[in-house]
Amino acid sequence: MLVNEIMRKPVTVIQATALLGEAFHQLQAHGFRHLPVMDQGRLVGVLTDRDIRFATSSLSPAPHTADDPVSLAMSSPVSTADPLDPIEDAARIMRDRKIGCLPVMDGSELVGILTGMDLLDALMLLTGVTKPSSRLEVALADRPGELARLTAFLADRHVNIHSILTHPGADARVRTVLRLDSNQTRPLAEELRADGFDILWPRPKPWQH
Repeated sequence: MLVNEIMRKPVTVIQATALLGEAFHQLQAHGFRHLPVMDQGRLVGVLTDRDIRFATSSLSPAPHTADDPVSLAMSSPVSTADPLDPIEDAARIMRDRKIGCLPVMDGSELVGILTGMDLLDALMLLTGVTKPSSRLEVALADRPGELARLTAFLADRHVNIHSILTHPGADARVRTVLRLDSNQTRPLAEELRADGFDILWPRPKPWQH
């Protein structure tokens, strides 16, 4: 999935010369938390609701007022994303730099904005939870053919897979999470256990031990 598939557009922006009070009301009116700041058509910063609260707080070393310009409180320089960046790269940048959004630039043109909420929406799509489905989690040996063996097992039983996500486990195995188009996940899990698969979810019922 790419940034341009989940970014928000068109983008609501504010000018660097606008007042902090105006920016606050704009954020409140639209329910936003981030405003890209423009100066003569160029992206020069990002202003957040947190920036405004800190800038106008009595605890700030040099508090500003609602009549001060946005440029005094905005964050600059700005980290940005490209429309064709994979979303995992954008998520890594946001996590590493501890920021809540990435303006999306196509060359010098601002074409969208990506926020943490957009990444959560993408996670929901990638995991398949937006469709009626059931969850299956399996610990697979980290060697060629194991995932194919699992999917072949499900295909033989005419079970459709909505999504597959994998990540390394603490024991050097691959934790594999699937969303299945089936409401018979528990019977499937028992069949998989009988066939030698290590099923992490659903867990066996206590009376099955």
